[in-house]
Amino acid sequence: MLEARGVLLADGGTGTNYQDMGIEPGVAPEEWIFDEPDRVMDLHRSFAEVGCDLISTCTFGASPVRLQDGPLSGRVRDVNTRGAELARAAVGDDVLVAGSVGPTGQLTEPFGPLTKETALEAFAEQAGALADGGVDVLMLETFFTLDEGRWAAEAIRTVSDLPIVISFSFDQGTRTMMGLSPADLTAAVDGLDLAALGANCGRSLQDNAQVAAEFLDAGLTAPLWIKPNAGVPQVTAEGVVYPEDPSSFAAQVAEIAQRGARVVGGCCGSTPEHLAALAQALGR
Repeated sequence: MLEARGVLLADGGTGTNYQDMGIEPGVAPEEWIFDEPDRVMDLHRSFAEVGCDLISTCTFGASPVRLQDGPLSGRVRDVNTRGAELARAAVGDDVLVAGSVGPTGQLTEPFGPLTKETALEAFAEQAGALADGGVDVLMLETFFTLDEGRWAAEAIRTVSDLPIVISFSFDQGTRTMMGLSPADLTAAVDGLDLAALGANCGRSLQDNAQVAAEFLDAGLTAPLWIKPNAGVPQVTAEGVVYPEDPSSFAAQVAEIAQRGARVVGGCCGSTPEHLAALAQALGR
């Protein structure tokens, strides 16, 4: 996927941009695939227009486990295939489309109700629909437990041979919620033949830079993937604010790329303006 591309520029956040675009509180982003398809395509297109090489489908929460209690229950295939089709229609064939697959939101046994059998079935259904919709890569993002990430990759391999990315959230700074380090994860996924491994979301840009350094120091053989938030969100009278402006965000993420990350982009709070600044910082 990356051999001829140098540093790959991925897109920014989905949910936070939809909030800026007027999505109503309590509405899942995936609902816009059917209710506001033009707005979904507008966001995809806006990232492509500022130079992003890869954009993500609006399907982060579209596994059967996450959809089962909402208005899209029972429509896993419709949501994922349509999400992939909208992304492709928005950006064409010259931009990579990554099928976004998020965690189920449940803890794995013995800490929670998620069993391996349920996870394998759920991720296979979602990944198969994304593949049929025409994505180029399957992107497991914001995972916080190792078991669920490995199960998701295992499930994908039963339905598709598309490249797989696994991106963990280090929401404890430089450790995942379960206390795992980049070195722990690098060793644990060895042999999965990943297209990329890394981090997204998490906490500060400084924490993400340290996470990136630890991945590289651990002898990571897969390309390093880093998509941080635009800083730690702050609650103000005007609402939730992400403190890193486009120029500050771009300078810090470009430095992570200079140190060895092969895929960089943004997560929560990162707008097309942030990605435009990052493209410029990368010399695009």
